Amino acid sequence: MFDRIAELAIRRSRLVLVVAVVAVALMGAVGAGAFGKLKGGGYDDPASQSTRAGTAIEEKFGGETNLVLLVRAAGSRVDAPDAERGGRALVADLRNDPNLENVVAYWDAKQPALRSEDGREALVLAHVKGDETQQRENAKTVIDEYTGPHEGGLGVRAGGGAAVGNDMETQTPKDLLLAEAIAVPLTLLLLLVVFGSVVAALLPLAIGTIAIAGTFAELALLGGSVDVSVSATNLTTALGLGLGIDYALLMISRFREQLATGSTVDDAVRHTVRTAGRTVAFSAATVAVALAALLVFPQYFLRSFGYAGVGVVAIAAVGTLFVMPALFVVLGHRVNSGRLPWAGRARTAATRAPLWGRLAGTVMRRPVLTALPVLAVLLVAASPLLGITLGTPDERVLPEDAQSRQVAAVLREKFDGNDAAALHVVIDAFVDEGPLGSYAAELSALEGVVRVETGTGSYTKGQPRATGPGNAALSRPDAQRVTVVSGLTPRSDEAQDLVHEVRAVAPPAGTEALVGGGDAELVDSKDSISGRLPLALGLVALTTFVVLFLFTGSVVQPLRALVLNVISLGATLGVMTWIFQDGNLASLIGVTPQPMEASMTVLMFCIAFGLSMDYEVFVTSRIKELHDQGADTRTAVTDGLGHTGRIVTAAACLLAVSFFAFGTAKISFMQMFGLGSGLAILIDAVAVRGVLVPAAMRLLGRSAWYAPPSLRRFHGRFGLSEGGPAPAPVPAPAPPAEAPE
Repeated sequence: MFDRIAELAIRRSRLVLVVAVVAVALMGAVGAGAFGKLKGGGYDDPASQSTRAGTAIEEKFGGETNLVLLVRAAGSRVDAPDAERGGRALVADLRNDPNLENVVAYWDAKQPALRSEDGREALVLAHVKGDETQQRENAKTVIDEYTGPHEGGLGVRAGGGAAVGNDMETQTPKDLLLAEAIAVPLTLLLLLVVFGSVVAALLPLAIGTIAIAGTFAELALLGGSVDVSVSATNLTTALGLGLGIDYALLMISRFREQLATGSTVDDAVRHTVRTAGRTVAFSAATVAVALAALLVFPQYFLRSFGYAGVGVVAIAAVGTLFVMPALFVVLGHRVNSGRLPWAGRARTAATRAPLWGRLAGTVMRRPVLTALPVLAVLLVAASPLLGITLGTPDERVLPEDAQSRQVAAVLREKFDGNDAAALHVVIDAFVDEGPLGSYAAELSALEGVVRVETGTGSYTKGQPRATGPGNAALSRPDAQRVTVVSGLTPRSDEAQDLVHEVRAVAPPAGTEALVGGGDAELVDSKDSISGRLPLALGLVALTTFVVLFLFTGSVVQPLRALVLNVISLGATLGVMTWIFQDGNLASLIGVTPQPMEASMTVLMFCIAFGLSMDYEVFVTSRIKELHDQGADTRTAVTDGLGHTGRIVTAAACLLAVSFFAFGTAKISFMQMFGLGSGLAILIDAVAVRGVLVPAAMRLLGRSAWYAPPSLRRFHGRFGLSEGGPAPAPVPAPAPPAEAPE
């Protein structure tokens, strides 16, 4: 197959390039409509109890409270005549706004829970209409119109879920713009440094453009039939450019290396596609299977990254395999044109890096002594994972000056209970006053509950409150709604325990009770992700094992790769937990310690695992090629790292720059994703590829290439290795000459 690709590029190079240009233009035209089809949100499991409760409340009661307007009276109390007139005028405008429903205000019935303890602030609760995407748009309109100064000396600020989403949506483009402003110039500069010539440095951008345009087209087509998160576009841009650089770097380096040996352009193209092209194909397969694991999760936020990730990897690989050889044929020796002053001929022509070869040789002479300190550091770095807790985004991911975060702080400090963070119980039938009252009284007796509101009354500490009738809006002929207001900190362990306790209380006989609200969504999201995580990890391990076996013909090499990658990723996640959850260095980078964001942690793991396997294939391919040519393990590893060390280091640095640029973000989980992904790439490229791989190969000796006879025969028939079909893997353990010292 790879020989046929090379011959196509040699004989029809200009036709291949014309087809590529037309394809990019068509994909760009289709992809331009992607943003109109993509959605916001997608963090919740559609089958969870909290989502079902939210749907029932939306259909029968006009939706849960997702917008809180904090109204402050300047220099007076909210009950003062001027303030009350201004408040009632504000509420009247809100009730006439087509974007809102279920507007409830302090001035309606002077409910004490909706007024601050000092009497200077009052709450207006509302539901912003629409699905998750429409809610973001409607919330922005409402917040822009109603926040700020108002009649009667009132000042209005917005909080609640809709306001948090609005603040995140406002901040995210700023963060991305700053990250790109930092990453793009640095990436271009590093490309020039690595390649030493202008022409070679520009070639990766061609592959990146193809990958990004193609994936945007894929997302636009998928967005017409399934839910796809708009956040997937960020991964498309970063990963498309990163993989374009990785794959192009490998291909260009091998092509220039062949030209430097005196090969003709055509022969150099054939050898490059047969070797580096094969590596690109297997590398893409390993990255794709890691990202495909995201498809098992029910949240379309995570699935969307699976769609985008698999698409961008596949398109980048296809572009590299077909377009890059055609460019080589057209450019020939001009691939080295525009040589920069600091780049000598030897550096631009060859990829061998003696430093990496010497490092591998040093490690292999004393594998235990050199590997143990590195392994110990990585295991210590991973130790914070023993105390990791997962969460979902709330106002604490925003900077401290964000309006919705400030409102949340006021609600916690100055109000008796937090109505905006209440649990919402929906009963699927009409319930008589007696059974409903008994159920509500039992809920109100739970520890941490301030009060329980129903359509027939209000309850506290297991008894009815004598403050008036219930809220008639909570009753329908075919359903009942019960609001459980607690004094617990939202999203805390105690608040999550309360969700389980509320669900454990038996509803009135013959009915079903669904419990929703922010804390219930958190509980359900964690349960959903943790429930699917073993399946995702199992699929990643199994498919990676199969792909690496087909590549190497060994059952030991895939196991060695999986173990080392898990150690390096564990260290990365441990460091992120130490910073973002435990709070170490948090003040330095300006974040608030909180549980690790579940979706972003899973996403970071899959992306970092895939990219680690990307570099695994880069290194193992050259080691395997030399081994198949008859070199012993020490020589194969030393020379293999000498040839690939600079490629892996350059690729890792280029990609890490793109991820580290996200460390400037103001949204904390974006910082975590960027810093964690960049750190994972560097740990893998330096500690794992530079030290642990040579040490493991030396300790394993010839048994590193072991496979049972049946699998050796299978690989001999179906396997594909660097440079063509490989000799049968060595079945025997290492002889004394290969034993570690």
